[in-house]
Amino acid sequence: MQFHEIMELLRRRAVAPAELEGIADGLVELAASDDETWSGVWDAVLAEVRRMPPEARGALTDALAARLPAEGTGVARGNVLGLVAVIERTLPGRPGKWSAERGKVLGEVGRQHSLWFGKRYLTLAEAEFEDGRPFAPEVVATLRRSAMDAYGDDRLRALARQLTEPVLNVGEEWTERAMREAEDVPVLQALLRHATTATAARPTRAWERQAGALVEQLGAERVRAIVVPWLALVGRRTFELEHQEWEPDVNAAFDPYNANALRGLTWVLGMLPAHPDAVRALGALVESSLRKASGLGPRSPKTANAAVGALARLDGEPVLAELARLATRVTYKPVLRLIESVLEQRAEELGLSREEMEELAVSDYGLTEVGRTERQLGDFTAVVEVRGVKAALGWRSSAGKVVKSVPAAVKRDHAEELKELKAAVKDADKMLSAQSERLDRQFLADRVWPYAGWRERVLDHPLVGTLARRLLWTVDGTAVGFADGELRTLTDDPVREGGEVRLWHPVGCGSAEIVAWRDWLERHAITQPFKQAHREVYLLTDAERATGTYSNRFAGHVLRQHQFSSLAAVRGWRNKLRLMVDDSAPPATRELPQWGLRAEYWVHGEGHAFGADTTDSGSFLRLSTDQVRFYPIDAPQNWAACYGSDYRMRPSGGAAPVEPLSIADVPPLVLSEVLRDVDLFVGVASVGNDPTWQDGGPEGRYQEYWTSYGFGELSQSAETRRVLLERLVPRLAIADRCTVEGRFLHVTGSRRTYKIHLGSGNILMTPNDQYLCIVPKADPAAPQAGYLPFEGDRMTAVILSKAVLLADDARITDPTILSQL
Repeated sequence: MQFHEIMELLRRRAVAPAELEGIADGLVELAASDDETWSGVWDAVLAEVRRMPPEARGALTDALAARLPAEGTGVARGNVLGLVAVIERTLPGRPGKWSAERGKVLGEVGRQHSLWFGKRYLTLAEAEFEDGRPFAPEVVATLRRSAMDAYGDDRLRALARQLTEPVLNVGEEWTERAMREAEDVPVLQALLRHATTATAARPTRAWERQAGALVEQLGAERVRAIVVPWLALVGRRTFELEHQEWEPDVNAAFDPYNANALRGLTWVLGMLPAHPDAVRALGALVESSLRKASGLGPRSPKTANAAVGALARLDGEPVLAELARLATRVTYKPVLRLIESVLEQRAEELGLSREEMEELAVSDYGLTEVGRTERQLGDFTAVVEVRGVKAALGWRSSAGKVVKSVPAAVKRDHAEELKELKAAVKDADKMLSAQSERLDRQFLADRVWPYAGWRERVLDHPLVGTLARRLLWTVDGTAVGFADGELRTLTDDPVREGGEVRLWHPVGCGSAEIVAWRDWLERHAITQPFKQAHREVYLLTDAERATGTYSNRFAGHVLRQHQFSSLAAVRGWRNKLRLMVDDSAPPATRELPQWGLRAEYWVHGEGHAFGADTTDSGSFLRLSTDQVRFYPIDAPQNWAACYGSDYRMRPSGGAAPVEPLSIADVPPLVLSEVLRDVDLFVGVASVGNDPTWQDGGPEGRYQEYWTSYGFGELSQSAETRRVLLERLVPRLAIADRCTVEGRFLHVTGSRRTYKIHLGSGNILMTPNDQYLCIVPKADPAAPQAGYLPFEGDRMTAVILSKAVLLADDARITDPTILSQL
């Protein structure tokens, strides 16, 4: 029976029993064909059914129930049950005969994130709720999440508001632990329930008054001791939700209903007296909330904002230190702006510059001298030492013997002190990484320190000093380094006073001075926390003088978009992911406020095939690169189509476009540092670095590029690596089998002779330059092949590790390598 025939019969009101049977057959057939939706067709049917006499409605319900599709038929069974439920609800006094069946269908939604086509399930849920049957906690969670959707149904929202149990959604470790611990504590249950009402960006006074009253009943110390461990579990699920391959990864995201409760709990922590555990937990929550989920972006920016807001309400140096650390780690712009505004406000309140305040806020983390402290715990001595950019905890017995692990007596008798010590080491570890990045950014910040303040807050600081003493500085224009307990010049003359201090940069220095400082560092066995004496310098080329307003030095590359975007964010650049849609985007940009400039790197989406060239969500996998340009910082933005077109500036109000600056007018240090960033993007994100791409990628399109990049001319960073290896290789145990020649490190093994490219790390074998694929393990903790004068250059370590392996190729056992030799 066709739909229009069903409607004609229903409109007649007085329907014969035989006709009711036909209507039931037609509706079941319609249910089976209605592809996962409860469309307007069903709304029209129900409108007519409601107008039928009660006796006819009851008979139609029975006829439909008799034709209920078998279990496993999914949509059809659910649609018929929904129709039965709706009709039964219009028959006062008639018991719901099909509650158990409805419950089974509703049970299907407990593993879904939300209901895309919710009316069918909503009808069943409403019928179950009116019958007084409780929903499974998983179903409650799905209904709540669905009600929070921007396109949610008003009926669904009304139903969700009545679902008060459980207080939080199941499926996340922190909520399930919280509900277990609150089970027999009514006040804690009330606090959790109150936390779920945190649906605004900031707490109201009324919200805070109610939260304060609940905290007072429990006690501030108890609340903090309970809540802080919950935050450590945020982001972990207890069961997986179903989702299709092309859908966002909902299991990596926060449950939006629980995220409101998280926001409320962070507000509560912000109301309590500051405590290191709470500060640490809030900072970790910011980072966890901003971790990206595939297809979604940051997991929960609103939770991150709330955690920053809570930190902003707390006082003390640990709070400032945590905010300063987050300012170096967070790349999500809205949250970063909030962090920076809080820091600026605190600096203004203290009458300090932002930089001075951040330096003053860095804790010593219990270190009693630069990079070291000892603490007696019973018969054992805990030794905390900074090694490189890591803090390490070691142990020594009363006899002076090194103990490899935490002594049992310390665990037993000093558990609380041990916990504090481990937390301090972990915090110091995080801060070391943040301070290393902050110092690296000081080149472009053009920072000047007064000598006395610099000694106190930087060079002699117990934590920061471990980094600063491995860098080069200028004191009143004289270059110095730290060795043998003092600042010293190239000739090792001590420097004990001064006026102004800056970070030393090789731009503007002669090659003889740069080489001399490299020798000085090696002579004193100093490993720098990042490249400084070996820092790449990018001077203006004749080609750039000829082009005038742009540099093509890093044009024509193919980069992995997501890797490029992540690296750009870490280096302070702003970039919008390109999607294969009709949209436009500005170039990757870095603002340089100290210089009044904005640097741009022009990139475009690369490829044309959805799937082969995109992720499932439609973002390009790869980008093609073009020019680097500089503009005044307040110039209007350039824009181009995401899939590739010329960048154009569109000033408002009919104003003329702003011309780019002449490359020759850009300060040499700025030009060098910006091009170094871009070289880093290419060096890390280029598909030419991937040893598995020798086939040229999709359809072999990038074969020529991969070959030219993987074995072609060296970039400036690779040239720096070549100079370094020329110094290091003669000192290696395999020196008699290695030589640096041109673009390659040549290694003589027992089976073959190998050429390792100094830019990409790719390998060719004699006699016919056959390619050898060796994929390095992504293990930053793996031991390095010998001394390196700086940290952070993974490619140099990869090249050296390959050289050590191939020099003794007779001992190679990996079958994937042996099959190629």
